[in-house]
Amino acid sequence: MNQEKKYLGIDWGKRKIGLAIAEGETRIAFGYGKIINDRNLLDNLLEIIHKENITDVVIGVPQHFMRQGEIFEGKKLGEEIKKKSGYEVYYQNEMFTTKMANVNLIEQGKRKIKNFDDKEAARIILQQWLDNLK
Repeated sequence: MNQEKKYLGIDWGKRKIGLAIAEGETRIAFGYGKIINDRNLLDNLLEIIHKENITDVVIGVPQHFMRQGEIFEGKKLGEEIKKKSGYEVYYQNEMFTTKMANVNLIEQGKRKIKNFDDKEAARIILQQWLDNLK
């Protein structure tokens, strides 16, 4: 029997990593949380991947934008995840997702938006990728 798809969305940042998860059957992304971008990042992500039975990872990378270093770091992270986990890693354009996340959070009446914006940006990245699968 095939394993049901489960996706992890990642909003890569120099200090914080936003996370979102979606079940393959529903294809609706939900914010999962955020983790610190430190020397334990890969191990922490792999722990989440195994704990949550993730089958595919989607990483947001800026395209056609001047943040070339982040494109490299996001893709480098993806390559490491694929190498260590064996799961598929995909890339999704993340342009304007933080801005969209802030608008969504304001509309939801959230206070202290900085506590939620990474997670919401990861949710948007993953949802956009899922929407393109249909």
